[in-house]
Amino acid sequence: MRRTVGMSAQQLEAFCGHWPGVTRDIKWETRLVFSVGGKMFAMTPIDGSDGGRLSCKADDARFLELTDQPGIMPAPYLARAGWISVVEPHRFTTAALENLIRDAYLLVRARLTKKVQAQLAPLSTKANKQ
Repeated sequence: MRRTVGMSAQQLEAFCGHWPGVTRDIKWETRLVFSVGGKMFAMTPIDGSDGGRLSCKADDARFLELTDQPGIMPAPYLARAGWISVVEPHRFTTAALENLIRDAYLLVRARLTKKVQAQLAPLSTKANKQ
């Protein structure tokens, strides 16, 4: 059964793991990290620790808006690069978290070189609406 609030590592994998150019690996021993074109766009603890904290790249224009919300803060060590950390994912619907992840992917993908972008298939409209 699909959770309607929060997002587990397994849900994150199912949601974005198949997108064009996405790779996943474990960094810092416990973080499941998703990247596109070698650039990270989202991460979460693989074991659900840290309350299932979900971190992702955010648009600079929305960074302050997002971090002003209860349950979201600047991501430790990555805030200077525009990352947010959803420290209380249970406060947010799964759909809202999916929107943050999709936006992070598209933001990072758009900043890749034109050559790398051209090698990636477009993100399907189905993935855009999930």
